[in-house]
Amino acid sequence: MNNYRPSFLNSIPPVVKNIIAINIILWLATMVTPSFFAKWGINVDLTDILGMHYWASNKFSPAQLVTYMFMHGGLNHIFFNMFALYMFGGVLEQMWGPKRFLFYYLVTGVGAGIIQQLFWTVEFQSAITEINTAISSNALQAPALIAQKNQFLNSLITVGASGSVFGLLLAFGWLFPEVKLMLLFFPVPIKARIFVLIYGVAELFLGVARFSGDSVAHFAHLGGMLFGAFLIILWKKKRQL
Repeated sequence: MNNYRPSFLNSIPPVVKNIIAINIILWLATMVTPSFFAKWGINVDLTDILGMHYWASNKFSPAQLVTYMFMHGGLNHIFFNMFALYMFGGVLEQMWGPKRFLFYYLVTGVGAGIIQQLFWTVEFQSAITEINTAISSNALQAPALIAQKNQFLNSLITVGASGSVFGLLLAFGWLFPEVKLMLLFFPVPIKARIFVLIYGVAELFLGVARFSGDSVAHFAHLGGMLFGAFLIILWKKKRQL
């Protein structure tokens, strides 16, 4: 009799495996494409193209609500997101099946993007209104002000799978509340429901506090958890969990 032992890659559920592969490929492409196309004098920035811009920017496209969640800004960013996807997503895909898991992953990611857009609107709308007023009242400086406005709007961009990952974290804590998790920086077992609660409160605090130099989209993370909660409640009411 031959003892069959599945390889590490074969042990990863198909949707999780493919999402990780797409993220890694796009991350590598982000680093390679600028220098590759520069040979022909072409400027190609995949982060600028696929990352999610503010809705009022001339670089925004509705498709970016999906594509942004497959882009990442650095090695640490993609490593921790993909590690969390592997840890929590694998369990959820095996329980839900590929189609429902993929639907949940995409909805929480898009939801996170929508919440980030709402946060940008609330935070910057007054400043944009003042710029528009200055443009309409000063014809001589209008071209320079319009250029500054567009430059500012185009600078607002979000990338990363964190919104979907926080949605997975919420689902795991909700469905497996008593499972104990171990943090790398805090090697003490914590029940999943407590872990999720701590993370949620921390993200809310950091999002409201807006510490100097903090470029993390905390409200997008909360958006992923919020849309995840909506889906789980809906599925529970329909007895589909």
